[in-house]
Amino acid sequence: MNESDTRLKLIDPVLTKKWTLKRIRTEYYFTDGEIVVRGRMTTRKKPQKADYLLSYAPDLPIAIVEAKDTDHSVGAGLQQAMGYAQALDIPFAYSTNGHGFVEHDFFTGTERNLKMDEFPTPTALWKRYRAAKGIADEAMEKAITVPYHYEPGGNSPRYYQRVAVNRTVEIVAKGGRRVLLVMATGTGKTYTAFQIVHRLREMGAVRKVLYLADRNILIDQTKDGDFKPLQKVTTKVEHRKLDPAYEVYFSLYQQLVGENGEEIFRAFDRSFFDLIIVDECHRGSASAD
Repeated sequence: MNESDTRLKLIDPVLTKKWTLKRIRTEYYFTDGEIVVRGRMTTRKKPQKADYLLSYAPDLPIAIVEAKDTDHSVGAGLQQAMGYAQALDIPFAYSTNGHGFVEHDFFTGTERNLKMDEFPTPTALWKRYRAAKGIADEAMEKAITVPYHYEPGGNSPRYYQRVAVNRTVEIVAKGGRRVLLVMATGTGKTYTAFQIVHRLREMGAVRKVLYLADRNILIDQTKDGDFKPLQKVTTKVEHRKLDPAYEVYFSLYQQLVGENGEEIFRAFDRSFFDLIIVDECHRGSASAD
C-alpha cells in the first residue's frame, strides 16, 4: 500500500476507534516553510506538517503520529515525529506503517513498540501527562484546559504562540509568580498576551490586569486591536488618574510614575492588580524590583 492507502485503511480506523474526530487533526501544517535568501532571490523550503495531531482538549495537543507506507519499517517516521513534537511542545511521538506503532515518551526518554490495537486512549495518555506534569487535582486540570478565545473570522494561535500561552497558564496554575516571554518583532506578542489574559481570567486566576508599555502607539494598538474583545472592562490610564471601576488597564510607564516623584501607582494597594504585563520590558527602567 502507498501512504494514503495505509492511512485510510489501516491507521485511520485504529485512531478513530479510540479518539473522537474532534480530537484528531490530519495534515496539520504548522509552518509555511523556511525562507531562504540568496542575494536578491528568495525561496521557501517545504512547509512542515504532521500527519496526525491528537489533542486531549482544544488547543492542548498531546501526541503526534507520523505515518509511512507499508514498505517502510514501523519506526521509519519516528525521528520526523520527534522533531515535530519538539517544535510543538508535545510529549508523545509515534511512528507507524499500519502494522504497529513505535512510541517515544519525552517525559521519560523511553521508547516502546505497540501493536495496532494497543494505541493509547486519550484518558490513558492524559493520565501519564498529569503525572509527569504534576497536575495534582481537578481544579488545576480545569485551569490548564480552559479554551482559547476565538472571534468569527479571526486569528488562530500559531504553534509557538500556543506553546507560550499553554506554558504560561500551566506555570500560573501551579502557583508561579513570574514569567518571561522572549518573542521577536512580528511574532504576535500582543495576541499571545491577550490569550494569556483571557485564559487566566476564565480560570479565575486573575481579575485586575495592568498592561504597561512605553509608547502611546503600542497602548492604542493593543487596546483597540488584540484586546478588543475585553473592551467593556478595559480603560486607558490618562491624566495620571486610575479609575478602580475597570478590570483591564493600559498605561504608559510615565503615567503611573508621574512627575517630580509623584508615583501615582502608590494610590493603589500593591495587591490591587492580579497580573501585570510589561511590553517591551527592555525599554523600561526602575530603581528596584
